[in-house]
Amino acid sequence: MSLNSLILQHSPVEAIEFNGQGLWLKRDDLLDRYFSGNKARKFAYFLQQAELEGGKLIGYGSAQANTLLSLAALAKLKQASLDFYVQHLPQFLVDHPSGNYQHALALGANIKCLPETIKGEQIEPYLREWQQHHEPASVLISEGGRMAEARYGVAQLAQEIQQWCEQQGLSRLNLVLPSGTGTTALFLQQCLRDQPSIAIQVFTCPCVGSPDYLVQQFRSLSQDQRDFPYIVTPKKKYHFGKLYRPCIEVWQQLLQQTQVEFDLLYDPIAWLTIMPWLTQQDATTPIMYLHQGGVLGNETMLGRYRRKYPDLF
Repeated sequence: MSLNSLILQHSPVEAIEFNGQGLWLKRDDLLDRYFSGNKARKFAYFLQQAELEGGKLIGYGSAQANTLLSLAALAKLKQASLDFYVQHLPQFLVDHPSGNYQHALALGANIKCLPETIKGEQIEPYLREWQQHHEPASVLISEGGRMAEARYGVAQLAQEIQQWCEQQGLSRLNLVLPSGTGTTALFLQQCLRDQPSIAIQVFTCPCVGSPDYLVQQFRSLSQDQRDFPYIVTPKKKYHFGKLYRPCIEVWQQLLQQTQVEFDLLYDPIAWLTIMPWLTQQDATTPIMYLHQGGVLGNETMLGRYRRKYPDLF
């Protein structure tokens, strides 16, 4: 990988049809094999920081997180090092590396376990204190990229979508994406809400936690409710990372009908939650789905699904 070959703007837009519904697909998954999707947009700011060259990044999350892979790619691009902290590292994964964990290791990531007593909301304060005492020149990335710096790359994405609408002669658009921390959805709505000629409404659903949790994440980045995307609440509660038969079924249907591979953690929940609801609203407003990447993590998810639902394979 090299900065000269990495282009984080102007990912293609394709026309697709799913279950008889025509819509547009923004292919941010095609930005780069490793540094792609919403993480590439969130971390685009750091690509511009000269002081990061040869420095150190610190991140945290799960051992199969998309954040881990993207930060490992970012560190590689900047010739920096990455220390990525996890709460638990299964011995089986250590002995048989796979998915994002395997790719991140190949890119040079240092994956470390946190002390057992440090959990949940304690993690970031713990790492910030450690950073101040031991690595004050390093850059600490919040989990999932929930930070003000993420707006830089998301604003570029918003501009692309607006320009595409202008080229298509559209006056309005419904933009759909799933949310973890909701950072991308919030900054998209913030950047798009005041466009004078095109009315673009962002729709999202929570894939980690409840709608109330998602609103809390929004408020950590903006107190202006006009910035908040429209939240569509799932009809059932999905536990993050748990396997659900309807999720793998809709994922397989999408692959068969569109020939596009989607992420298995977030995308199925959005397609099951937002799309049926949205198609019952104003049918005259075009729909765009934002493909946020993350498909390299499907390797491990598919293995789990095959073991749980062998009849579907």
